[in-house]
Amino acid sequence: MSKENIQLLENESGAKNPDKPVILVFVGNYLPGYKAGGIIRNIANTIDHLSDGFDFRVITKDRDLGDTEPYGNIRFNEWQEVGNAKVYYLSPEVASLKGIKTLLTHTPHDIVLLNSFFDPLTIKTLFIRRFSGIGFKPVIVAPFGEFAWASLGQKYLKKYLFIKAAKLLGLYKNVIWRVSSEFEKNDLIKEMNIKSGTIHITGDLPIKNIPDFLSQEPTLSGSDPHDLRIVFLSRISREKNLDYALKVLSKVETNILFDIYGPAENESYWKECQSLIKQLPNNIKVNYLGNATSDQVLRIFSQYDLFLFPTGGEAYGNVIAECLTVGTPVLISTETPWRDLNNDGLGWDVDLEKMDTFVNIIQEFSSLSSAQHSEKRRVVKENIQRRLFDPFVLSSNIQLFENQLPEFKK
Repeated sequence: MSKENIQLLENESGAKNPDKPVILVFVGNYLPGYKAGGIIRNIANTIDHLSDGFDFRVITKDRDLGDTEPYGNIRFNEWQEVGNAKVYYLSPEVASLKGIKTLLTHTPHDIVLLNSFFDPLTIKTLFIRRFSGIGFKPVIVAPFGEFAWASLGQKYLKKYLFIKAAKLLGLYKNVIWRVSSEFEKNDLIKEMNIKSGTIHITGDLPIKNIPDFLSQEPTLSGSDPHDLRIVFLSRISREKNLDYALKVLSKVETNILFDIYGPAENESYWKECQSLIKQLPNNIKVNYLGNATSDQVLRIFSQYDLFLFPTGGEAYGNVIAECLTVGTPVLISTETPWRDLNNDGLGWDVDLEKMDTFVNIIQEFSSLSSAQHSEKRRVVKENIQRRLFDPFVLSSNIQLFENQLPEFKK
C-alpha cells in the first residue's frame, strides 16, 4: 500500500471518538451482500442496536460470497458510511497480510471483532497478531456455528488439520470467544479444548426497525388459496437440509406450494435436491425462485403460511427470528437454540429422527381455515416479541465489549 493510500486511510478512518470505543470488525462478507446469510444480518443488527455507544468500523471483501465480480455500488479500498458504521471494502490485492496489517496499524480502535473461525480475514489477522510484533488490542472471535457438526463435518479433514495447526501456532491464544448459545459453547469447548471462562454467550439482536408493510395480511400472487404455502429460505448447502425437507414433503398428502429461495452454493448437492423434486407427487408444487437479498427477506416470509427449515445446526438462526418477526410460524429441527416453540405458539421444533412428526404437523396445519391461519399469525407476532426483545440480549452484547475495555474493568 502506497504512502498516499496510507495517508488517505488515516484521514478517512477519522480520529478516535473519545466518547465511543471503536470496534474494528472483520467479516468476509457484509452489506450489500446477502449470500453469506445470518452472519451479515447479525452484524448489521448488532451495529444498529449498539451504535449509540460504540463506533463500528467494518473491514470486508469487495464482493458477495462466491462472486467473482465486486459490488457495483460501493467504493473500494476507502472508508465510507454504510448505515450506522464505516465500512472498508477490500479489493483482492489489498486483502493481503501486508494490506490488513496496514489497516490494523492505521485505523484507531479499542477492540478487534473477528467473525468466523475459518474465514481468511480472521486467519490473516490472527497470524499478524501472533507473528508481526505489533501491539494488539483485545480480540474477540465469533465462530457463528462453525463447530456444530452439521457445519464442521463439511470438508472435515481440511478443517481438522487447520484446527490442529492453529493450536500449534497459538493463533487463538488469549482471545475472547463470542457464541450465541450453550449449544455453541459446548461445541466450541469440545473441538478447541478451551476454558469456559474465555467464552461469552450473547443473544443475537433482532432487526431494529420492522417495516410497516408487515401489518398487512399475507398475499402471494398466483397461488391457489387451497394450497398450504411453505417456504425454504437459506443457503442451499448440505448442512441446511433442503433434501430432508423435500423427503418430508414427499410423504405429505395435502396440496402444498413449496417455494425455495437461496444461493445454490453446492452444485452437486443442488443436483441431488433437483432429483428429489422431480420425484415428488403431483400434490406438491415446487418453485426455485433464486436468491433473496437482505431487504427482501421479511416481505418474502410474510407471504407464506409456514417456514420449513429442518437445519442440521444453527448457532442462532437469524433467518428463524426474521420469519417469526413477520408472524409466519416455523417448523424446524431441534438443532438450534430455538426450542419449545409450540409452548409459545411460534411453531414446532422436531427431532430430525422423527420425520413422520414433520409430516403429521404439515398435514394438520394444512387443514386450518383462513381465519385460523390469521389468528396463528397474530399469536406469533405477539409472542415473539418477548423472546426477541429480552433485555438480557441487549445487555449481554454491551457487556461483551465493555468487559474488554480498561475503563470498565474493576
